[in-house]
Amino acid sequence: MKVLSISLDRKVFEEGSAMRSRLLDYGRLVEEIHVIVFAKKTGKFESQSFPPNIFLYPTNTLTRIGYMLRAVNIARVMKRSGVDIDVVSSQDPFETGITAFLISRIIGAKFHLQIHTDMMSPYFKDESLVNRVRVIIAKFLIPRANAIRVVSLRIKNSLTPNTQHLIPITVLPVFVDVARIRDTPTTHSLKKKYPQFEKHILMASRLAPEKNIELAIEAMKELVQRYPKAGLIIVGDGPERSTLALKAKSQNLTTSIVFEDWQESLVSYYKTADVFLLTSNYEGYGMTVAEALASNCPVVMTNVGCAGEVVHNGKNGMVVPVGNKDALVRALMQVISGEVILKPKHLSLPTKDEYLALYRKSWEDALRR
Repeated sequence: MKVLSISLDRKVFEEGSAMRSRLLDYGRLVEEIHVIVFAKKTGKFESQSFPPNIFLYPTNTLTRIGYMLRAVNIARVMKRSGVDIDVVSSQDPFETGITAFLISRIIGAKFHLQIHTDMMSPYFKDESLVNRVRVIIAKFLIPRANAIRVVSLRIKNSLTPNTQHLIPITVLPVFVDVARIRDTPTTHSLKKKYPQFEKHILMASRLAPEKNIELAIEAMKELVQRYPKAGLIIVGDGPERSTLALKAKSQNLTTSIVFEDWQESLVSYYKTADVFLLTSNYEGYGMTVAEALASNCPVVMTNVGCAGEVVHNGKNGMVVPVGNKDALVRALMQVISGEVILKPKHLSLPTKDEYLALYRKSWEDALRR
């Protein structure tokens, strides 16, 4: 089987990155895997190959507008050079999705669609005009896919019953290496790094509007009135960082909230935090939540992504309605006061071999239709 993937993740060009490691694993599943990555010329990415069967092609266009056309041209050149692709897989049901769909029709391959975002959430649609257009694109593409991979049951259940009946759908989150996380020693402690806090609340995410970190800051305003030595550590980068820092300052929370740059490994932080917090308006899955639980760190989260699937309210975490500050404050108070004792259990997530087998099966499902 030869697979062509249409991707947005430029980290695949970075040696040692998690995305590059995943690609090397995928390469062992198939005869060949080719990846076209949407990238601007200013990124100075170069085509690469990893013997014997992995090939990377950046689009290297002047603007985003040229991504699709350039990707189609690359696929056509591959076809003319004798590369017969069996499955074209997209990273999302939006820009890469429509590109993969067109390429699959042009070169006569099967169309495999991946969905990492809960695009049927009203919060997703209401966020921007671009997102509303993306939902229209997704609704066009979904019934035309030969197979679909989603990252959570929530997303699968959001698709129409007709889609679920007619198209093979694999529920497969992004891989979390539970065994590695449990075996990783604690090299640096939040409690030692921030001894001014008695309770350490950890967040880790891209600082973007859909993560609704403003809600966490508003909740901290009320929380510190009762627990003045509770601290919130926010790890991440993104377009809202300066805005969020100003919000914390305006709420007189600069001594209670700390911002840190993103880190590739957060295992030590998970293992020394008292609770992990996620306040998103929507999530496809929430990999950081699974990583926190694998580190034996209880979770307080909004009802998004893997809530109800991996996080079970009152057992290994607390799940609150999206955007509900009062419920969020109450849940945090119950956890840090000890009123509610949460016991993160061993996660029944796929091992690496099981994960890769399911990934290959999803591609094979596309071939059968």
